[in-house]
Amino acid sequence: NGKPLDAVARFHLGNGARVERLNFAGDPSGKGIKQSYGLMVNYLYDLKRLDKHRAMLAQGKIPVAKAIEDLYI
Repeated sequence: NGKPLDAVARFHLGNGARVERLNFAGDPSGKGIKQSYGLMVNYLYDLKRLDKHRAMLAQGKIPVAKAIEDLYI
């Protein structure tokens, strides 16, 4: 359906947030490793860009910070 699989991501991104930061080993618990290999995400709500981010998500694009874009290979 084009929506994020993770419920937390679906909530934040659906409300217009963007992925701001990735925290490697942010949740090293057994549950965290099983769910996301220990990765945690910080979301940013930029009130001036909420509608833009929602529109991006509707097009299947995840809004991310520049620092996250720079990680792409």
